[in-house]
Amino acid sequence: MLPFLPMDVIKHWIDNEAVDGGERNGDVFNPATGEKTAKVVYATREDVDRAVASAKKALESWGKTSLAKRTRILFAFRELVERNKDTIARMLTLEHGKVLSDAAGEVQRGLEVIEFACGIAELSKGEFSENVSTEVDSYSIRQPVGVCAGITPFNFPVMVPMWMYPIAIACGNTFILKPSEKDPSVTNYCARLFQEAGLPDGVLNVVHGDKVAVDRLLEHPDVAAISFVGSTPIAKYIYETGTRNGKRVQALGGAKNHMVVLPDADMDLAADAAVSAGYGSAGERCMAISVLVTVGDAAGKLLPKMRERMASLKVGPGIDPTSEMGPLVTKQHLDKVTSYVEKGVSEGAKLVTDGRTLKVSGHEKGFFLGPTLFDDVRPEMVIYQEEIFGPVLSVMRVPTYTDAVKLIHEHVYANGVALFTNDGGAARKFQSDIQVGMVGINVPIPVPMAYYSFGGWKSSIFGDLHIYGRDGVRFYTRNKVIIARWPDPRFRGVNLGFPQNT
Repeated sequence: MLPFLPMDVIKHWIDNEAVDGGERNGDVFNPATGEKTAKVVYATREDVDRAVASAKKALESWGKTSLAKRTRILFAFRELVERNKDTIARMLTLEHGKVLSDAAGEVQRGLEVIEFACGIAELSKGEFSENVSTEVDSYSIRQPVGVCAGITPFNFPVMVPMWMYPIAIACGNTFILKPSEKDPSVTNYCARLFQEAGLPDGVLNVVHGDKVAVDRLLEHPDVAAISFVGSTPIAKYIYETGTRNGKRVQALGGAKNHMVVLPDADMDLAADAAVSAGYGSAGERCMAISVLVTVGDAAGKLLPKMRERMASLKVGPGIDPTSEMGPLVTKQHLDKVTSYVEKGVSEGAKLVTDGRTLKVSGHEKGFFLGPTLFDDVRPEMVIYQEEIFGPVLSVMRVPTYTDAVKLIHEHVYANGVALFTNDGGAARKFQSDIQVGMVGINVPIPVPMAYYSFGGWKSSIFGDLHIYGRDGVRFYTRNKVIIARWPDPRFRGVNLGFPQNT
């Protein structure tokens, strides 16, 4: 019997029902108040094995289920998510802390991937060539990989899992999701909606927990593919461990996204973008702008406008519809981000705006840090080199466009980048020159639509294929080539020669 029954208990979801776990568990908080709201059970190796066994059994029939039936279930799931999107947004706000408008945007982006997966009949088509040799045809088909798993982060508890499991399931795979233990409730809710849509038992399972669950998924012989989004050190570990165990792996890591502002840019537009992309979701986005690279005299024109906008931001509980920025997800993460602010001061960066002074009336125990702005940041500083993942924006000043590009190329991460300019030639040159996976031109957060694919370069990704879009379909399917000849009396007899195309 679990010792925390008086508090809400978030269980695993296996075979389309809630399932208890072992004795280990973790606390779930409301970040705006600092109060514990639930306990989440942590999976043992045996719990993971149970989920994998369920998925493996379901694969026998789901992998052979017609495209028509799979598509109907996906359309039904899409309708249920659409109908319940306000409930989903509210659930993730209460456990993650992001404001309701941001949560609603996250749900919408997840919906767009489900809609993309609804087109699986077109997306999974193979190729056909007639008469590659005399009366011999060759064609290719794409088949499911098998049992797949996803390990997802706290910052997008709806959207990032939906980058994975709708496409994997649409392709005929079964799926095990290990979401973040920090905000797990919404994952179970969406799994219930998929069940309501008609998804058979075992096709989507959810196990909660920590490294015990992750390691078992990485080593389990019946798991064929692993998708991951999180920090670079863990992404590298996931990739190396998973591939060593013979699995197909896509592991998306950290970021240090630069926004370059040229002197000719629309400074009002750039100021709006920098503040929005730097402090939205309290900076807890892998695509957040964390470094502002000002070229020439751009800083002198831009920073006063940014400070005006920052001064008017309303920081408060995410559930308050008037709040523009909410708290960080946990006390531990707040302490970590605050330590980076202290490090920046000690390294000599100029602290223009100190978010540590923020007090939210009535929510003194919440995990709040106000918008923080550093100027005169140098490349050797820790606050530039490392991903902070909080509302801390660094300003760097360089004399030329060439210096800005060089600075970006020397960084270990290459996830996203933006350029603000009114010069079309400079923009075209930048999008060609820059060695970064996702590029925005006068767009600060260049997250691709569902029909493209999301992924950075360098230490921001491990693996060959990006996530969702057509790369997602390729990742969750294997290509098989068939060469066929139907028997003809004219072609009889033994021939030991190497086959020739005639």
